[in-house]
Parts: sequence; C-alpha cells; structure tokens
Amino acid sequence: MARKKSSKNGNALERFSRQVTTWSGSSWAFIVAFGVIVVWAVTGPIFHYSDTWQLVINTGTTIVTFLMVFLIQRAQNKESLAVQLKLDEIVASLAGASNRLIDVEDLSEEEVENLRKHYQELGKLLEGKDDRKSHSIDEKRPSKRRAKRTSSS
Repeated sequence: MARKKSSKNGNALERFSRQVTTWSGSSWAFIVAFGVIVVWAVTGPIFHYSDTWQLVINTGTTIVTFLMVFLIQRAQNKESLAVQLKLDEIVASLAGASNRLIDVEDLSEEEVENLRKHYQELGKLLEGKDDRKSHSIDEKRPSKRRAKRTSSS
C-alpha cells in the first residue's frame, strides 16, 4: 500500500507519540509511576509535608494527565479509523451484504439515530424468521403494490 508523504515534523511527531503511547501502556511505565509516588511519599517527612511538597506531586500529575489525554485520544482516533476501514472493506467484499452503512461514521448524529431506528424496525420485522437474504428495510416492508395484489387475490 502506498503511503502518503508527510512533513518531517509530522513523521517525527507521529513516531514520538506512538512510542510514548506504547511505553505509557507498558509495565515499566507503571513501575516508574509507582516509584515516583513512593519517593514522593518517603520524602514527605523530610519536607514536613509542606504545601510545596504537595504542590510538586499535584503539578506533576496534572501535567502528565493533561498530556496523556491527547495521546490517548490520538491513539483511539487512529484505531477507530483503522477499524472502520476494515469493516468497510469486509462489507464491500461480501456478496449480498448491504453497503448502506459504509462510511456511516461520517453521518450526523441525527442520521445515525434514524438508521438505528430503521434497523430496530428491521429486527422486529425479522423476529422469529430465518431470513438471511434481505439486508434492507425496504425489502422487508410490504410495498403498496404487493399489498394491493395480496389483498385483491
């Protein structure tokens, strides 16, 4: 697969954030964080549990938390996009599958809610039936023409 060339800074920032994300989810990161807390707690009596001593841990944890929020969001965005692309590929490759939901993530919340309602209706129409051929509400709803034919027969 051909990769789009991006700026040097973009590549370096992406590599750095990927490495930090990977490292921060490791056992070593937990050990380091636990070690910092232990050192901070042990130094409490030395600094007489002063406001400055408390401020050090509060400031440090606030900064780390602030930065981690962005790293976690970046990782989730990338993972979510990859999953969506994989699902789109699967739907596009399956014979008989409805492709109405490809790129559903680009719809507005209102449009997604309408789709959810349609699929709930489809589920109710299919209750108790072993019909795996139809993937569309339109196919399951009786059309006006079909309804007239069946009522006049």
